Amino acid sequence: MEKLIFEEQQYHGLNKHSMIRRLLLSVFCFVAYYWSENPKPVNVAMIHIGEYPGDVKYGELFFVLGLALVGLSVILLFIPHMKIKVDGNIIRIKGKLVGRVVEIPVQSITAVRKVSVRPTIFARPVFNLKMKGKTRFYTWGNEFVEVRSNTGEVYRIGTQKSGELVQILRNLLKSRG
Repeated sequence: MEKLIFEEQQYHGLNKHSMIRRLLLSVFCFVAYYWSENPKPVNVAMIHIGEYPGDVKYGELFFVLGLALVGLSVILLFIPHMKIKVDGNIIRIKGKLVGRVVEIPVQSITAVRKVSVRPTIFARPVFNLKMKGKTRFYTWGNEFVEVRSNTGEVYRIGTQKSGELVQILRNLLKSRG
């Protein structure tokens, strides 16, 4: 077994865009619950919100759904998405839920660079997603380590320690000669 040089564990719940979407949806559910419990018409700056429609009240359902979304957000903070390891001359990226391991030999790497991307609200965790000529591994954040292999394959590895990983890989490439 080679010496472990770098290791990082990433969790599903730390993707802030997904967390914001879940929490906004839960706030909507709590507002709908409040509206169902207080069905009086509301006039707010030229917007008229009428009474709660019908005799059946679904407020309890909205309340439970809001609690479930908040609970899901908390649970996802503890569910691992992937683990990145650099030991010896291999980069290992292990997907926790898919049970796959992607190995990139350092000997096949021709270039390493740090890439910053503009954060988007549609960013979602991906593992081994091949799109537009690049293979992506991403949980959260806006920095990637882009690794090019001698076969022309490009890997984008999302990490919170991108500077450290780039430095380690460059040192391994220099020591390789």
